[in-house]
Amino acid sequence: MVTRREVISWAGATGLLAMATRNGLAIDAAQETAAGWSKFQENPVLGGQYGTCFDIGVLYEEHKYRMWLSWRPKKSIAISESTDGIHWSAPEIVLGPNPESGWEDDINRPAVVHRGGKYHMWYTGQTWSPTPSEEGRENGHSVIGYATSLDGKTWVRESKSPVLASELRWEGVAIMCPDVHWDERNKQWRMWYSAGAQYEPNAVGHATSADGLHWVKDQLNPVLRPDPTHTWEQQRVAGIQVIPHGRWFYALYIGYSDIDHAQIGLARSTDGRQDWQRCAKNPIIRASGHGFDADACYKPYAVFVGGKWMLWYNGRNEHLEQIGLATNPREDLGFGG
Repeated sequence: MVTRREVISWAGATGLLAMATRNGLAIDAAQETAAGWSKFQENPVLGGQYGTCFDIGVLYEEHKYRMWLSWRPKKSIAISESTDGIHWSAPEIVLGPNPESGWEDDINRPAVVHRGGKYHMWYTGQTWSPTPSEEGRENGHSVIGYATSLDGKTWVRESKSPVLASELRWEGVAIMCPDVHWDERNKQWRMWYSAGAQYEPNAVGHATSADGLHWVKDQLNPVLRPDPTHTWEQQRVAGIQVIPHGRWFYALYIGYSDIDHAQIGLARSTDGRQDWQRCAKNPIIRASGHGFDADACYKPYAVFVGGKWMLWYNGRNEHLEQIGLATNPREDLGFGG
C-alpha cells in the first residue's frame, strides 16, 4: 500500500537557502515554510532504517518527549523517546494488530492523553480489501478503537468493538486519525476525526464522550471541509491536530491538492467547531520537491516547550514516509494576533 539527524545549528536551519529540481520544478528551500516556521536542517529525525514511520502523537513529560508512532512494516503502534525532540530511541511496539477482532488487521494513527493517572489512546483499526477503489488504490474500512495504560507502554483494549465507525454518508468507508482532548469545563472528551475514503479521508468531524467509549457525533459535521478556492487544499482535508491555546482552538491539518500531494495548513476557531479562520500564509509547511518530504507533508503534531513550538510531521518521498521536525518561536503558532 502506498502510504504516506543530528543538530548542526538552529540558526542554520532558519537561514538555509537551497535550490533543487524534481520533475522539472525548481524549489527554493526558503519558501518551504511560512508564518514563522522553519524546517530542521538535518531532517528527517526518525524513519529510514525502520521503514515507513508516520502519523504520530507526542507528549512532553518530565523533561522528555514521548512519541507514539504508526509503524507501517509492523502494522503496529510503537513508542520512541527523546530528550531534545531530535534524537529518538529505536521504536518499540506497544500495541500490535489483532486480526481476530475483524477490524484490527493493521493499527495506526494514535492519539494519546495522560489524565487521571492513566494514559488513554484512541487509534485507527484497519482492514483491507483486494478490490481497488475509484482511485485505483487498495480499498477497505477504518474505525477507531480505545485502549488505556498505566505507563504508556503496556496497553489494554477497553472494547472488543470499535468506539467510532462510519455511519453517515460523508464518512464514507473510513473513520481514522483521532485527535482527543479532555474538556474540563464540560467534563467530557472531545474528538476530532478524519473520515471519507480509505486511502485518504476527505473531511474532519467532531464528537464528544463522557467515558471515551460512547461517542455522540456533532450535528455540524463535517466541521472542517476542503476549501476549493485554495489549490493546495482544494480536494480534501484531514489529519487534524486541534490545540486549545489561549482563547483559540488552533488547528494544524493536512490539505490535499490531489490524492498524492499534500501540505500542512493552519486555522483557528473560538469553539473548535465552526467559523474556522485560515491563516493567510497557508500552507505553512510545504513539500520540498527533494529529500525526504519531496512529494507530501502529512499529519502535523505540535507541542509548546521552552518558549517555542516543536512540530513533527511525516514527509513522503515516493513510497517512503519519515518523520521530520519544524519549529516556530511565536506562541500564536504564526497566525499573527
